[in-house]
Amino acid sequence: MRDSLENEIPHIKFKDVSFSYPGKKGNLIFKCNFTIKKPGFWMVVGRNGSGKSTLIKLINGIIKPKTGVINLKANIGTVLQNPDHQILMPNCRSELLININQNISQNEINRKIEYVLDQVGMTGFEKRPVNTLSGGQKQRLTIACALIGDRNFIVLDEPTALLDQTSQLKVLKTIKNLTSNHKKPLSALWITHRYEELTYADAVAELKNGFLSSWQEPSKFRYN
Repeated sequence: MRDSLENEIPHIKFKDVSFSYPGKKGNLIFKCNFTIKKPGFWMVVGRNGSGKSTLIKLINGIIKPKTGVINLKANIGTVLQNPDHQILMPNCRSELLININQNISQNEINRKIEYVLDQVGMTGFEKRPVNTLSGGQKQRLTIACALIGDRNFIVLDEPTALLDQTSQLKVLKTIKNLTSNHKKPLSALWITHRYEELTYADAVAELKNGFLSSWQEPSKFRYN
């Protein structure tokens, strides 16, 4: 059955969300308010320990807020920092197959695989063993897995942290191109500590001491 949210505009809203881990003083996330209600490339920047990974866990529903409300209307796919912690199968095709969540024909499966690999710049990689892929290619494969699962909102947790400069750029440009495709609504929330990546974003917010700033244009953003 085709997911009813596939072609809808993704929507995420945090209202006064706070979170603290048991036994810890103070809130790691404190009265967090933000809204993403249109397709685009959104970035949250913050230094180590600022709560970035906790924010992702709240979005994915892995943890629940201590106070506040999270409203989600999106099919969320997640790309982790290390793709080896995410990829399960021996080759690209088999990895993509386990992410198809529809009962569709073989011809449709083949079409979707060809399409998503093209979208991430990996045309012809269908039969490639995963262990022959570079780190950047593995990250782009995880993005393709989100696409083939009809996700319309992708959360990326410092996806370039383990990549060389060339691979970093390819992954950044892949997400930028996908979120600029007006034919199919897609949003991406990119978590990073790399200031130089912010120029690719449509909007930037800083997470610091549990507080998330308002969205800003990348050209006007400055660390507080």
